[in-house]
Amino acid sequence: MGRPLDTADVDRLRALVTGEVFVRADAALTDEVACFNTLIQHDPDVVVGADSSDDIRLAVRFAAEKELPVYVQATGHGAFAPITEGLLITTRRMSDVVIDPASRIATIGAGASWGAVVEAAAAFGLTPITGSSTHVGAIGYTLGGGLGPLSRTYGFTSDWVRAFTLVSATGKLLRASATEHPDLFWALRGGKGGLGVVVDMDLELLPLERVYGGGLFYDAEHIEEAMRAWVDWVHTVPDTVTSSVALLRFPPINEVPENLRGRFVLHLRYAFVGPVAEGERLVAPMRRAAPAFLDLVADMPTSDIGTIHNDNEKPGPGWSRGMQLCDIDQDFVTAFLARAGGENVPFIAIEIRHIDAEQTRRAPQQSAVGGAGAPFTLVMIGVPVPELFDEVLPRTSDGIVAGILPWIADETNINFLGHVASTQQFASAWPSDAFTRLAETRTAWDPGRLFAYP
Repeated sequence: MGRPLDTADVDRLRALVTGEVFVRADAALTDEVACFNTLIQHDPDVVVGADSSDDIRLAVRFAAEKELPVYVQATGHGAFAPITEGLLITTRRMSDVVIDPASRIATIGAGASWGAVVEAAAAFGLTPITGSSTHVGAIGYTLGGGLGPLSRTYGFTSDWVRAFTLVSATGKLLRASATEHPDLFWALRGGKGGLGVVVDMDLELLPLERVYGGGLFYDAEHIEEAMRAWVDWVHTVPDTVTSSVALLRFPPINEVPENLRGRFVLHLRYAFVGPVAEGERLVAPMRRAAPAFLDLVADMPTSDIGTIHNDNEKPGPGWSRGMQLCDIDQDFVTAFLARAGGENVPFIAIEIRHIDAEQTRRAPQQSAVGGAGAPFTLVMIGVPVPELFDEVLPRTSDGIVAGILPWIADETNINFLGHVASTQQFASAWPSDAFTRLAETRTAWDPGRLFAYP
């Protein structure tokens, strides 16, 4: 428990930093700490809207002095529970992205989104290994490892980090890289948090300007045949192909494009790195497997990579549950569709990503990233109706899980876990040896547990 803050404490903090400072009950605090999941509403003791690394350094020292736990938020996508105490540092003002085209390094500020990185890199004919959504914060996503539309070809995003700049629990600014504090560098690439406040990261970019990718949409009557074809097909394609399928239920509202409005579909997401003709040849079996009422697969600039998944970028109430899968087969499809394939199942999206490849399997040898030992991810996203969050969605998801238990892997990845309900669930995001090493690294760098973490 931290020491109570009085007016003099807050005045002193405001004098220390150049950014904004908010305290509980300030009218502007709600907007400052808003989350992508609008049901999560933070109400910490004090918030520092950091403008610089100095602001972060001084805020951390202030929190240590006052015995306040420290939390960090950029875009708010990673929030899974309300913050009701301590000092929250918001980094969204620190959104600079600087590209060095000679070294192909992007220096990415703590609050930058992937969209800003993609746009800045594209001006030099470069691209980052980004996530499926360009709206997500680049650093928070990378701290969890990062699996996106090109991951089978190029591995986890964290594989491409060359250095982090961060503020430690002692309030010092330091660098972590392969040669500077390598234990911390190992942990930051996949360990997610509790190690310091990252100010920026240096990410190597690819000299890649185009991919052959997009989506195929299959209507409800063709879902089973298309999904069965996909499960066979993913075992034949090279690592230059990254794909996923998602059962999508589009509401009958005007905000949804007319050709998708009110439909229950299977959406195949496809990305190929290489010549267009080869990309067409590789995806041809899925085009033949079942009639697609919408075919958006084409040659595209990497600046449009976010359109492959076309993830929702509008904040709202959210519920999700994630896990990873062992190798799946036709028996899996039968069991999965029996539980998840009904039109009235209360999930707007249930996605399965194929991530198994040489590059992803190699990641745990050099970083703390979890989930590399399981070849598929599965995420269930509930309908945005809060009245269903406490009982209906958990019960329905339990039913789906019960039907596919033989295929569920022991480990997962922290970015795909969804709501973290227990320490045991949190630990499942890493192999046991990596989790133990992470705990030891956190203790070494933050023995007083200043940085709040499960």
